[in-house]
Amino acid sequence: MTQNSHNTIAVEHEPEQSRFVVYKDGKPGGFASYVERGQSRDFNHTVVDSAFRGQGLSKPSIKHALESSHADGFSIIPTCSAVEGFIAKNPEYQDFVI
Repeated sequence: MTQNSHNTIAVEHEPEQSRFVVYKDGKPGGFASYVERGQSRDFNHTVVDSAFRGQGLSKPSIKHALESSHADGFSIIPTCSAVEGFIAKNPEYQDFVI
């Protein structure tokens, strides 16, 4: 969870729906969805609700999704352009990608 004086951002894994949901001040603001392919997670779609756009929710959502997936032993397939772009800007996550 990330906090500052103006808001609280949290990311939760919803494995039954194959996604990581980002919350701002307790309200769902978007998600990063995936399809499991053996020991890989193919992140194929990232959404930020229009009411929350421009508030910096996609980065913590993707970061948490990648770190949690890696910690659980999954490699990453970044078919979503937002995930692919995040990895390109943050090369420390390149080792997570197959």
